[in-house]
Amino acid sequence: MADLSVRVEADRTEGERFAAARDNRRVLPDFAAKLCPRAELPPRLATLERPVVFTNGVFDILHRGHVTYLAHARAEGASLVVGLNSDRSARSLGKGSERPLNGEADRACVLAALESVNLVTLFDEQTPLELLKLVRPELYVKGGDYDVETLAETALVRSWGGSARALPFVAGYSTTALVARIRG
Repeated sequence: MADLSVRVEADRTEGERFAAARDNRRVLPDFAAKLCPRAELPPRLATLERPVVFTNGVFDILHRGHVTYLAHARAEGASLVVGLNSDRSARSLGKGSERPLNGEADRACVLAALESVNLVTLFDEQTPLELLKLVRPELYVKGGDYDVETLAETALVRSWGGSARALPFVAGYSTTALVARIRG
């Protein structure tokens, strides 16, 4: 991939998509090292300070609510791993046929550039359950607009002695509302 403005082909594997982004050093600075294909997770996770906090989402158009949430998530532990819905996964969530607006490689790079984030990895499934089995975080967090007690992710993380909690929701910030406002 010559640069990130070139659309990532849908049939590339997750590893190929991240490797292409990571290897493009002309465009990407050091934060590209935070991009982690699922196959590379075990050795990369072993280098992270504990406790590890995990969260997930689409993070389509990053806004103040997102970055505040991610900073709070990181403050709950020593390392933050973000599971990012792939384009395919994001489209399955019913946010609209035109979403995500930003492709997965671009969304991953923006997240990786944040100081609060240690690793970003994609998942193609509708939920991050399979990814959580690999990461095995000590803490799973979601925004306060979720009831963590009803999430299958919570039960899974608790099965190995981890915990889950909802972090305060930053009112007034929503990608869906922002998109609607832009479209007028």
